[in-house]
Amino acid sequence: QVQLVESGGGLVQPGGSLRLSCAASGFIVSSVHMSWYRQAPGKERELVATITSSGGSTNYPDSVKGRFTISRDNVQNTLYLQMNNLKPEDTAVYYCIRSSSSGATRFGSWGQGTQVTVSS
Repeated sequence: QVQLVESGGGLVQPGGSLRLSCAASGFIVSSVHMSWYRQAPGKERELVATITSSGGSTNYPDSVKGRFTISRDNVQNTLYLQMNNLKPEDTAVYYCIRSSSSGATRFGSWGQGTQVTVSS
């Protein structure tokens, strides 16, 4: 059974950092493309990072490029999102999901997500 469990969110001040984790079961993280999305209150879900299966190429929108880093641990079968220099506009619920190489197409169900709040 495919399952994704996000964790690591919390309250952080502007300029701070967080590392989100996405523990996967039922499939091998390194064998598929994976993405992180986020959804802020009243807004549509937004793609924030993608990592491809072979080669591990990564891609980010301009809004997070240079601040966020997606990675994976093949031993732990876990996906990560390192977020640095956080801004109030990064406040959202963050989700991981299997995706196409561009991240535009998602496969499977959303998990419960993890809340990130950036506020002083």
